[in-house]
Amino acid sequence: MSDASVIPVTNPDTGEVSDRLVPQDGPYEVYAEHIRALNDDDWLGLMAQYPNNAEIHMSNGGVARGRVEIGEMFAGAVRSHREDGIAGLVFRGQSELTVGGTLVVQWEADAEWLTEPYRGSDAYVSDGSFMVAMVSTFDGDDLKKK
Repeated sequence: MSDASVIPVTNPDTGEVSDRLVPQDGPYEVYAEHIRALNDDDWLGLMAQYPNNAEIHMSNGGVARGRVEIGEMFAGAVRSHREDGIAGLVFRGQSELTVGGTLVVQWEADAEWLTEPYRGSDAYVSDGSFMVAMVSTFDGDDLKKK
């Protein structure tokens, strides 16, 4: 289990401050809360899952390390698509495989502002309570917008 103490992080767009973690009851619940917060454009909900040493590895080779970088990344994600964010994009799992504390999910995402659904696959690594790492194929540049 990760240390539940957190470095407070401020959303540069809204001024919201994330200063606590909310533990979940297992790997699937960690994933489900991540998807709920992402689909609801809930920056605080997203940040309530990521301990200080969490990492997100992206398809372009980039890595967001720690709460500050992850907070900045998700602040950009919850912006409107007109502001290069993905607000309104809804992710739905298509197939899932759980291995230990890792849930591998093939998913589809769609929004009214896309010309076609976008598909990808992510690995969500939890310690059973928090999201400690994620490996994602998501690349916002590949979204086909109207």
